[in-house]
Amino acid sequence: MDEVLNLYSDKTVVKQLLSAIDAVSICRPVKIMHVCGTHENTISRFGIRELLPEQVKVIAGPGCPVCVCPSEDIDIAIRLALDKGVILAAFGDMLRVPSPHGSPMDAKAIGGDIRVIYSPFDSIRIAKENPDKEVVLFCVGFETTACGIASVVQSSKEKNLSFLMSNRLIPPSMEFLLGVGDLYIDGFIIPGHVTAVMGLDEYMIFPEAYRMPVVSAGFEPVDILLGILMILKQIKDKNARCENAYKRAVKEKGNPKAKEMMTQVFDVVSAYWRGIGRIPRSGFILKENYREKDALYKFGVSKNKSHIDLHPGCSCHLIMTGKISPPDCSLFESSCNPQTPYGPCMVSYEGTCNSWHKYRRSKGVKRTFH
Repeated sequence: MDEVLNLYSDKTVVKQLLSAIDAVSICRPVKIMHVCGTHENTISRFGIRELLPEQVKVIAGPGCPVCVCPSEDIDIAIRLALDKGVILAAFGDMLRVPSPHGSPMDAKAIGGDIRVIYSPFDSIRIAKENPDKEVVLFCVGFETTACGIASVVQSSKEKNLSFLMSNRLIPPSMEFLLGVGDLYIDGFIIPGHVTAVMGLDEYMIFPEAYRMPVVSAGFEPVDILLGILMILKQIKDKNARCENAYKRAVKEKGNPKAKEMMTQVFDVVSAYWRGIGRIPRSGFILKENYREKDALYKFGVSKNKSHIDLHPGCSCHLIMTGKISPPDCSLFESSCNPQTPYGPCMVSYEGTCNSWHKYRRSKGVKRTFH
């Protein structure tokens, strides 16, 4: 497997792609946004920004699932663990995400039974092993995670297992960003794993209605550079399209079985994104026939509409909408760092600030590939 992946970071191929990008000769500044934390990790790790021509800028959008999870959902998860005595099953990168009332890790430190899972299916095992306890799966992530959760909802028979839904959909956030007045975007790189599930159809609105180039890309340096090249060619040709640079994994229609399962389990509703606001048709909830598995209904918990989402001085909302880069935040690498994250973008390896902190190149380092 390593040999295969090495092909997608091969220095010779990278140089060929960079030459092709140079040859497109875009004579104006171009701003390309990606909406995927894994893309940001690869871009930062391999210094891809420093390899691109001066006029081509790649910015990060709201692609980190941990970052966009509202603090009110985190507080509900904490309340369920501490006040209701449930076993909270959560992915590890959620444990340190701050909220006004602490993080799940803080709740664990004072006695909350919070367990790290590596797959949504781990929640079934925990429920079976603890028949006298209630177990709640904290459901965070985009379409790729949501399809696994849908499978757990459908397949689990354990009456002591319920779900706290906080999943989000990617395309509505992209459409939302196009309406942000002081943010100009020339094209989108979209996450290959999301399109592997959902296909390309729902992204056709961007070239057709907004004349916005869109390319689905994989997660290796060659994948991302190919995606950038394809977007630049669309801009050069003045012919916006929805293209696939990740054909080894993405089919045009996605995964029909996964999509059908999600349709059977979820309704799509307007949802709140941390630091960004409410976005129409951007969240999943369980359908009425799965209501008994909804943790909010099961435990009679309601959301706090007046919740504070970001600490004073936190700039994560500007970073997640591509308005500033992490070093533009006065807290970056000072009072906000991976050991003591002040904002959500510094917590997870998918957070933009975390990636910039880990891989940031010194000023002056330019156009070298490692």
